Amino acid sequence: MSQVIQLKSELEQRINAANDLDSLEKIRVDALGKKGAITALMQNLGAMQPEERKAFGAQVNELKDNVTRLLEDRFKTLKAGAITARLKAEQQDMTLPVTPQAKGKIHPISQTVDEMIAIFADMGFTVAEGPDIEDDFHNFTALNFPEAHPARAMHDTFYLPDATEGKDKKRLLRTHTSPVQIRTMMSQKPPIRIIIPGRTYRSDYDMTHTPMFHQLEGLVIDKSTHMGHLKGCLIDFCKTFFGVNELPTRFRPSFFPFTEPSAEMDIGCDRSGGGLKIGAGKDWLEILGCGMVHPNVLKNCGIDPDVYQGFAFGMGIERVAMLKYGIPDLRTFFEGDTRWLDHYGFDALERPNLATGL
Repeated sequence: MSQVIQLKSELEQRINAANDLDSLEKIRVDALGKKGAITALMQNLGAMQPEERKAFGAQVNELKDNVTRLLEDRFKTLKAGAITARLKAEQQDMTLPVTPQAKGKIHPISQTVDEMIAIFADMGFTVAEGPDIEDDFHNFTALNFPEAHPARAMHDTFYLPDATEGKDKKRLLRTHTSPVQIRTMMSQKPPIRIIIPGRTYRSDYDMTHTPMFHQLEGLVIDKSTHMGHLKGCLIDFCKTFFGVNELPTRFRPSFFPFTEPSAEMDIGCDRSGGGLKIGAGKDWLEILGCGMVHPNVLKNCGIDPDVYQGFAFGMGIERVAMLKYGIPDLRTFFEGDTRWLDHYGFDALERPNLATGL
């Protein structure tokens, strides 16, 4: 009996003194392994008398249970301590600045949008937004698109499965940001002076087209606006955006369902030598579409065309970014290549500002 008591005292001391998991595992093997001290005591039972075997076996089993419980408790304590020590050793100060190697860049689309907003904000425009998922009324009908207009076709428009009855409520991904013009005119009274940057969607994909792209549109509605104001606004924008004071411009007659008269604006450029330079030259480059808001559009929005009139314009943000920053392929805007962003991206602290330059 004294052998069991002595072994119990010895194992308790060793277990309590163990200061790491490896030491504790060695104690477990020394006590409960195939050649352990407690296992050796169990092997002595065969040589004992029945009464002695019964009493001694009960003590050994009690010793085994106590040692197992002590080992488990000590294991939990040491395990928790090891985890705490590891967390403390591996912690990082998240308030430290990032390393230069991990410095981020502003995407050219974001930069271009900020530049355009800065220019038009200086002219008194405010930014308006609207949903990417539209209905047929706001995207086509209210904008004076005829029933058979090609833009309504499935090959050009992403229509969504919709159980809603009625053609005008059929849902789709907006093909332009013009629905925001409609929503603004239906919810606000003139005068209105807004720009609308945002994503648009069309079923097309090649070097100069992607299924998702960005547009910026502008809308002015009041009682006295005319075509001269439209031309002056867009000429000033192009000169400021491209940084060219002497920029030749021309407006060619065109057709859009939502404007009358309609025009396309060209800016002067030089393509000699295989390159493209914005400014004075022998060539012309189409930059945007524009026109006076069609009276039918005003009527659809509850605005009296005999009292109010205005102009609208729209341009592709990727297109003007490609022209200004020499980006040759539209698809690269959306490929997520960090090397491309390192080359064409912008410093986060160099925000567009008319005072310091765009």
